Amino acid sequence: MKRSTVQLLVALCGLVIMGSCSAPKNTASKQGKAPLIAPSEIVEKTAPRLDTVVAIKEAVQEQAAANNPAVIDNTLTPEQKAWEMFREGLHKNYDFAAAMHYDVRKPQFVMIHHTSQSSLAQTVRTFQLAHTKVSSHYVIGRDGRVVQMLNDYLRGWHAGRGKWGAITDMNSVSIGIELDNNGREPFPDAQINSLLVLLDTLKTKYSIPQKNFIGHGDFAPGRKDDPNVFFPWQLLAERGFGIWYNPNYLVQPPITFNPIDALKLMGYDLTNQEYAIKAFKRKYIKSDLSGILTEHDKAVLYDLYRKYY
Repeated sequence: MKRSTVQLLVALCGLVIMGSCSAPKNTASKQGKAPLIAPSEIVEKTAPRLDTVVAIKEAVQEQAAANNPAVIDNTLTPEQKAWEMFREGLHKNYDFAAAMHYDVRKPQFVMIHHTSQSSLAQTVRTFQLAHTKVSSHYVIGRDGRVVQMLNDYLRGWHAGRGKWGAITDMNSVSIGIELDNNGREPFPDAQINSLLVLLDTLKTKYSIPQKNFIGHGDFAPGRKDDPNVFFPWQLLAERGFGIWYNPNYLVQPPITFNPIDALKLMGYDLTNQEYAIKAFKRKYIKSDLSGILTEHDKAVLYDLYRKYY
């Protein structure tokens, strides 16, 4: 009995000693700083895998970029250029701890163009030449073939200088779609059908409002006129992409209606009023491209104003 009592006391002492040793460790692990990740480590672990055939060439480019980080080689793909920019956005002299909540560029507009070139292949080539300084997210051929040239989340160079409402940097908030068309001809059914499918995909995926499907000429009146007068804006509006008036219910606007204010409300830049009117008429009137609003033009504008604004 005495021996068993001694053994029990020894066991209890052992538990107390073990508890006193382990408790500080647990407390330290709970109260200590969470480990931070160095930017170099996160970059290396998440870097995209590149084709081994061009590994040597890209290693040289990477070394050159390291020597001069401001220079991004024009031979890189858009995704690789974006990755280089991502790497430049991480500062190696600071600790890094990834936040849980963030967004990339979300498209809010779709801008439609015609290419003013002679073939799909020519336009694709144009967007792959360094000196052209122009690009678009999609190009659609006359036969309906769709070529994606930029990730939707990347900023294309398709809109250029212009203004729509308060937006002057349309490239940052839009997806550009180029239609293979020389600017003087109708758009084939196969091409428009492919466009409608693409627009439906983009509208659904990014929740783009109906009014935010516009043409290049809307954004840059006087500088651009695409897509041309043959483009079927009415068909697009019937499918929910862009706006259109009801030709069967046109009425003369009240005397208090100001058509210039209505154009501004729609988004047109009134810096040059004549250019804005021509852009509006190229899209909605088509038969008369003068810089003067007729009574019919005002009725169309008033119907659009009543319907959408």
